[in-house]
Amino acid sequence: MENLKEIFDKYKDIIFYIIFGILTTIINIGSFYIMNSIFHWEENIANIIAISLAVLVAYITNKDLVFHSQANGMQEKIIEFLKFILGRIFTMLVEYFGCLFLFKYAPIPAIISKCGMTIIVIILNFFISKFFAFKKKDKVE
Repeated sequence: MENLKEIFDKYKDIIFYIIFGILTTIINIGSFYIMNSIFHWEENIANIIAISLAVLVAYITNKDLVFHSQANGMQEKIIEFLKFILGRIFTMLVEYFGCLFLFKYAPIPAIISKCGMTIIVIILNFFISKFFAFKKKDKVE
């Protein structure tokens, strides 16, 4: 049992990121599906809105529940938020242009293209959040 706790403690950032990443992905793909398949909105418009909703959920969950932000004061919090948004703008562009290309040229359904790009973006977002946006302060021991 102690080994299980050690494993959890060692990988808890990744475990929580996966849990909240699943929630964010459900929001991203689910809202895309609703806008595109049910309301018949154009793929790229639905995609941009879906990505934006997912980014908001990701910030809220990642800040405190995954990476345990230690930003103090308004200036640090603003800088952290801007770093998070900058990272997400980068991955949003990766997803947007990847989907744009796949929607036009790949002989597969749009939702499959969307899912594939989402997997790539999830991996990129973890590393950007962990090492750029929410980097923990060094511990003094």
